[in-house]
Amino acid sequence: MKTFPMFLQMAGRRVMIIGGGEQAAQKARLILKTEAQIEIWTPTLDPELVDLVQKGRVAHLMGPVTPAACSGSALVFVATGCPGADMALHALAKEAGAIVNVVDQPALCDAITPSIVDRDPVVVAIGTEGTAPVLARQIKTKVEEMLEPRLGDLAALAGRLRHMAAARLGPRTRRDLWRWVFNDSPRQMFATGAEREAARLIKAAIDTGEIGTATGGSVALVGAGPGAKDLITLRGVQRLQEADVIYYDRLLDPEILELARRDAERIYVGKAPGCHSWPQEKITRSLVAAAQRGQRVVRLKCGDPGVFGRSTEELDALRAADISVEVVPGVTAACAAAASVGHSLTDRGNIDTLVLTTGHLRDGYTVPSPIKDIRPGTCVALYMAVGAAAQIRTRLETDHPGMPFEVQIVAKAQRKGQIVVTCPLADLESALVAHEITGEAMLFLRWSHTEAQSQTIPPMRLAAVSS
Repeated sequence: MKTFPMFLQMAGRRVMIIGGGEQAAQKARLILKTEAQIEIWTPTLDPELVDLVQKGRVAHLMGPVTPAACSGSALVFVATGCPGADMALHALAKEAGAIVNVVDQPALCDAITPSIVDRDPVVVAIGTEGTAPVLARQIKTKVEEMLEPRLGDLAALAGRLRHMAAARLGPRTRRDLWRWVFNDSPRQMFATGAEREAARLIKAAIDTGEIGTATGGSVALVGAGPGAKDLITLRGVQRLQEADVIYYDRLLDPEILELARRDAERIYVGKAPGCHSWPQEKITRSLVAAAQRGQRVVRLKCGDPGVFGRSTEELDALRAADISVEVVPGVTAACAAAASVGHSLTDRGNIDTLVLTTGHLRDGYTVPSPIKDIRPGTCVALYMAVGAAAQIRTRLETDHPGMPFEVQIVAKAQRKGQIVVTCPLADLESALVAHEITGEAMLFLRWSHTEAQSQTIPPMRLAAVSS
């Protein structure tokens, strides 16, 4: 970033606007949203500014602009509309050590005014460092649509009640309270105009400690997707931001953890191919124990929790302990790998059956049974199967002699360093060795109707993604 976003305290501070035309009026409108003391320095004023002066909302000064006049200002806006005058006034203000914004001249700006979504005291500022103001306005429009008009009133009420909540509720219960306020009934009531009812509901919750939703421990099994930070779901991000403790595998993009609450405990449990820092039984026991302590737990898994993620063992143990549990799906490796090379997993009239299986069972690497039964119109997706590559090749060559299978390998799909290799089936092992693909791999075996008829098989999808 060339600029650093920051909110400045403006109550009672002095802001100078040098100029009296439309540009100056625009800046006046902006700063009038704050509690700053506004001075308009100019010999003449346009009608809008005259009205503001007459109403006492801004002060009008006509003396010469000097460094001494600018001294002590929180901000100085230069908005004369004359490039030469603007440059001279910029130099005077800088001599006084002021923070200066010269309208429409980014090179002369210490501070750049953002596009603002105002739900006071909730304020969203959007900036593009002066490069794309139209884009900033488009983003502003989207955010305006997301935030209901009365949201600021709810935030203000929460601010007034924070001391009361802090005096009566413990840290965990307070987090539950505010999560409930902004995610549940109170926010919905405010949005529909029932502010008084919502306020009474919140105060009652603070008095009694009964939040209105379950506040005991819970576990969310969250799919992180193939690893890229922007491929986790919005619900997954929300659960990360609510979590007290996060148990995570060997994430493909460490930035995913930056989406979590800063004070959330993070516990690494390994789960790298062939090397588990924690046995599955220990992970499961820890999830149960944390939830029984009343913590909100996230078990963050690569891909989708329900696809070769050993979720059933964890779900069974959590339900047996009567713990609230939720599964948040993620982008599974098969979808991510196919998308990364621009392919579809199915093809109407060509591939109408998709089989997800694995080349690594509890006892080690093996050839999954769907391989021997592969038929025209079927795509078999193999997770964690690089270690079984030689066995898979042998089985295919034995069960389907003469079929010119071709393989496409995609390693580290959807991530930096992605590798795509196409080779004949006979060269599968040597291709894996040559490109140092050892564990993060997934195989797609394809035999379509048209391929069976023509005996000519186009590049087959074979992708590599960590499970």
